[in-house]
Amino acid sequence: QLRLVESGGGLVQPGGSLRISCEASGINFYVYAIGWFRQAPGKERERVACISGINGKTYYKDSVKGRFTAVRDNVKQVVNLQMNSLKSEDTGVYYCAALKTAIGNLCPTNQSQYPDWGQGTQVTVSA
Repeated sequence: QLRLVESGGGLVQPGGSLRISCEASGINFYVYAIGWFRQAPGKERERVACISGINGKTYYKDSVKGRFTAVRDNVKQVVNLQMNSLKSEDTGVYYCAALKTAIGNLCPTNQSQYPDWGQGTQVTVSA
C-alpha cells in the first residue's frame, strides 16, 4: 500500500503550462503503476495518463497526447505530470492512484482497479 500526495495545482491561462506531482511513501514503489485521473465539474473521473511500474511505459488519453508527459523517479518516489498547451477543458481535480502489479506494462483505465489514491489537486485553466 502507498500513501500518495499530489501537489502543484493552480490557476493557469489557456496555452500555459503546469507541472503537478504525486509523491508516494511506501516500499517497492517501482512495481506500482501510477495513474493520473481527472474529474471535471459535473463529469465522471477519467484516466488522462499512466506510467507503468517496472517498465515505465506511458499511456495517455487521446485528448492530452502530445501535451501531457508523465515521468517517474523511483528513487525519489515521485511521478510528475507535465502539462503543456493547457485548454479550458483540462480544468478539474487531478488525482494520482497506484496499483501494485508484477505485470510490467499494466496501466488500467478503470479507476476501480487502483486501491490507493491521493487527495487530489485542483487545476483551473481560465483566462
